[in-house]
Amino acid sequence: MPRISIIVPFFNAVHTLAATVLSLRSQTFEDWECLLVDDGSTDGSRALAAMLLSRDARIRLLRNPGKGPSAARNFGVSQAQGDIIAFCDADDLWMPSKLAEIDTAIRGGADATYGAIAFFDGQRARTQSTVPPEPLTIAMLLGENPVCTMSNLAVRRDAFLSTGGFDETLVHNEDLEWLIRLTGQGASVTGIDKLLVSYRTSPTGLSSDLSAMRKGREAALATAARFGHQPDARAEAIHLRYLSRRALRVDAPRAEALRLALSGLATSPRGFLSDLRRGGLTLTGALVAPLLPRQFRRRLFAA
Repeated sequence: MPRISIIVPFFNAVHTLAATVLSLRSQTFEDWECLLVDDGSTDGSRALAAMLLSRDARIRLLRNPGKGPSAARNFGVSQAQGDIIAFCDADDLWMPSKLAEIDTAIRGGADATYGAIAFFDGQRARTQSTVPPEPLTIAMLLGENPVCTMSNLAVRRDAFLSTGGFDETLVHNEDLEWLIRLTGQGASVTGIDKLLVSYRTSPTGLSSDLSAMRKGREAALATAARFGHQPDARAEAIHLRYLSRRALRVDAPRAEALRLALSGLATSPRGFLSDLRRGGLTLTGALVAPLLPRQFRRRLFAA
C-alpha cells in the first residue's frame, strides 16, 4: 500500500488540473497514490483527469456521490489506502519536496503537519505565509489560521478518521472547523518552516460569499466553544485583519478591505497590530485601495 494518499477534489478545473497533477508527479518522494474526485464537472475536467491517470498508475479517478468539496474530501479519504492523507485543491501547486517533508515530520511524531504557502495569481507570487514555531492551537486558529488552505495540510489517516471528517453542510471555513476539532482532540499539528505550496488567489469577489463565510465562522466558533475556547477581542481583530488582507487579494468592492481593517482596529488595536508589519501593510493597503483603478488594484494586491 502507498505511504501517502493525496486527495484532489475538482469541479470544472480544466484549466488548472493538469498543472496541479504535474506538481504531484514531480515529487521527490514517490510512494504515493492520488485520488482525483470529480465533484460533478461539466467542462471536460473529467476527460482530462482520465487522460492524466492513463499516464501514471498511481492516479485514480472517482466520482463524488455527494456534492461539495467537503463531501468530495470525505469520500476520497474513504477510498484511500495510505497511512497519511494529504489534501490538494485542483488549482494549487506543490513544491517538489513537499511529500518528503511531510513524511519526515510525521515519522518524527506529528499527527498532522503543514508548511508555508506562496500566494500567486497564476503567474508569480509576491507574498508568503509564516509558520509559527510552536504546535497549532485553537487560539491560533481563531485568529489568523496559519494553515491557510487544505492544500497545505497532511494528517495521519487514523487521526483524520477520529474527527469524523469534514462537516459537509459548510461551504466556507469547513477546514477551520475541522482543524479546531482535530486540535481540540489533542492531535499534534506542527509546522514546517519551508515553502511547500503555491496557492492560487481567486479573481472573484469577496462580498458574494460573506454570508457563507459568516456561517462557517459561526460553526467554527461553536466547535471551539465545545472545547472551552472563546475568541477574545485580540483574536477577532486578527481574524478581521486576515479578511481585510483577503479582500485586497481578490476583486472585492473597493471599500471592503477598509471596512474590515477599521472594524479590526476598533475591535482591538493591539490585536490588529500584533504583527506590526502585517497590520501596518494591511491598513495602508486598505486605505489606498479605494483610490486605485480596478485593474491596477487587482494586479497590485493579487498575491
